Amino acid sequence: MSDGIYTTLTRQSGLMREMSMVANNIANASTTGYRAEGLIFSEHVKDLGEGQPSLSMATGNGHVTRSVQGALSQTNGTYDLAIEGDGFFQVEGPEGEIQLTRAGAFLPNDAGDLVTPEGLRVLDAGGAPIFIPPDVSDVHISSDGTLSADGRLLAQIGLVMPEDINSLDRTNGVSFTTDGALGPVENGRVLQGFLEGSNVDAVSEISRMIQVQHAYQMGQGFMEREDERMRSVTQLIGR
Repeated sequence: MSDGIYTTLTRQSGLMREMSMVANNIANASTTGYRAEGLIFSEHVKDLGEGQPSLSMATGNGHVTRSVQGALSQTNGTYDLAIEGDGFFQVEGPEGEIQLTRAGAFLPNDAGDLVTPEGLRVLDAGGAPIFIPPDVSDVHISSDGTLSADGRLLAQIGLVMPEDINSLDRTNGVSFTTDGALGPVENGRVLQGFLEGSNVDAVSEISRMIQVQHAYQMGQGFMEREDERMRSVTQLIGR
């Protein structure tokens, strides 16, 4: 296989991954709390020796989670929460790990724990589950996450921010884990009765999809022409 085809294959592989990310972003353009994802390409250059052109290969092997604020919509739901500014809610994952999310459509379960629609327990600032007594009626959640009911302080919903936003690993559409450190939120506040929408710009994503398709088709055309050239050379040599 020629260096040209091998180099193009690595680029084509990255373009396919980017197309998958773009398609996923578009599919989640109306998903509550969804954070758009982008692919990062890196270029590797190898010196082939004196008098030879260098070999350049581009691979899509990194990703970035976009932190732009999504649109806020008012629902007036008691346990519908949105974050204005920085930060993530903490929830307890299926294996006990801490997951981070901006999707704040919460509700109490039968045991009184505040949970996500998937049944994951929401955690307070100390990392403990939040319990909502069954007999409360007037629930208020302040901008700093303090949760009170009927004049009684119950908990403080924990907001955290990863020190490196690029350390986030997506576990599903709206939840993340990180191996990095988590710190307090300085520029974020909780809004009760609101939900944050997806931060996907659908028009930009569709435009990017067209660009990626065009780039992929160009690469495919180059490989087909290069394959034909190599076949022709092989046939001439074999005569």
